[in-house]
Amino acid sequence: MSGTAPVWPDGSVDPEAYVQAKRCFEIIATALAEAGASLDQVVRTRMYVTSLDWVDAVGKAHGEAMARARPTATMVVVKALIDRRWKVEIEAEAVTS
Repeated sequence: MSGTAPVWPDGSVDPEAYVQAKRCFEIIATALAEAGASLDQVVRTRMYVTSLDWVDAVGKAHGEAMARARPTATMVVVKALIDRRWKVEIEAEAVTS
C-alpha cells in the first residue's frame, strides 16, 4: 500500500494527527483484507509527517495498529503533503504468501 492518505469516504479529513494515522491504518487494513491478508502480515511501514509535533501521535497509532506485526518502520518529517489538511501519509508492505 503506498500513499495512504487520511481521507474519509466523504472527502473529509480530521484535524488530529492521531486520528489521521488511525484512518490510514484502517484504509490499509481494508485493502489487505480485500487481498486476503491482514495487518499482521505487514513487514515494513513508512510514515511521512509534516511536523515533529505529530511524531508521538502517529507513533502511538502505529504501535496500536502494528502491535502484532512489529514491522520495520521509518518515519520522516516532510515539508508538505499533497493536501494541506493531511498531517500524515503512510505506506505499508506486507508478505502474503
